[in-house]
Parts: sequence; C-alpha cells; structure tokens
Amino acid sequence: MTDSNRSSSEYSARTLIIATIGAALVALSVLLIAIIPAEYGSDPLGTGRLLGLSALANGENPLEEQIEGYRKDTVEFILEPFQSVEYKYHLDLGAPMVFNWQADGPVYYDMHAEPAGIGEEGVQSFKQATGEGQTGSFHAPFTGIHGWFWENRGRRTVTIDLNAAGYFYASTVFRDGGDFERSIAPLNEQ
Repeated sequence: MTDSNRSSSEYSARTLIIATIGAALVALSVLLIAIIPAEYGSDPLGTGRLLGLSALANGENPLEEQIEGYRKDTVEFILEPFQSVEYKYHLDLGAPMVFNWQADGPVYYDMHAEPAGIGEEGVQSFKQATGEGQTGSFHAPFTGIHGWFWENRGRRTVTIDLNAAGYFYASTVFRDGGDFERSIAPLNEQ
C-alpha cells in the first residue's frame, strides 16, 4: 500500500467512526427527548412535559367523549344602573365549554361555580374583575352550575351579549330575587 492509499483508508475509517458517534448521539437525544417521556413516563430532561409527550405514557387520551349533546347558547342581558344578573350552565364533571361575552360598558363580573348538592358553601370563584368582556374555555372541575355574576356599577344602561357552546344541558338565570331554568336543546334536536 502506498502512503496515499493508507491515508485515504484511514480517513475513511475516521469519517465512519465520527459519523457513527454522531448518529449515536442523535439517537440518544431522540431517546431522551421523545421516546422515554412518551413511552415510559420518565422525563429526565423535562422535554416530555413541554412537548406534551408525557401524557401519552400516562395513558391520557386527548379524546374526550361526552354524555350530553353539544349545545350552543346565545343570550342578552340589559342591566340598568346598579342591577345585576347571574347566569350559570349545568355541567357534568369535566364537561368542556367555550364562551365569549361582551358588554357595551364596564361591568363587575365573577366567573364561579357551585357544586351540585353542596350549596353556597362550596362555591369556587375563578375570576373576579371589572371589564367589558371575556373569552375562553372552561372544563367543569365538578358537576354543578358554572357561570357568571354581572353587576352594572355605572350610571348608564349596559347590554351584555353571551355566546357559549359546549356540553351543558341547561342554564339557570338568577335575577330580581328569583331564578328560572332554561333548557337548551342539543344541536341535533334543534
């Protein structure tokens, strides 16, 4: 063998070793970043939680089937100065709802829920503020009634428009010292 052949074969062997080590490092990275968190629930680098892969190992399924039919609701409330209204949806444990409400002036609001059968002692408040709207999603932390209390603390009449969709089966309006329930038909029955 000549010197030029020997150095090119050594160069080829060296390149092969470097490529093999590089491939092993990439494979180890994929193992630590994705496979171990997704398959075994161990998350040594914290990437499984960040990428949502740990849920796969824990048997959590992102599909949530619902017992109740899907419903949409649109309602409007007119609040004179210093009037209030409370509007709550009946939701089972874990039932999702998306919502958006807008007011044409500032109102005090309290998004809260009351567990079924416990009464006011079990009320849990999620957000209290003064504003002109709120949009978001909500998963019922327990079976019960979930919704908003709005109060017009201003000197002019305010209109509130609420749009909600989800797996509620009725709503209750609390106003003027009384309450009444509204049933809301599933979309496939409307």
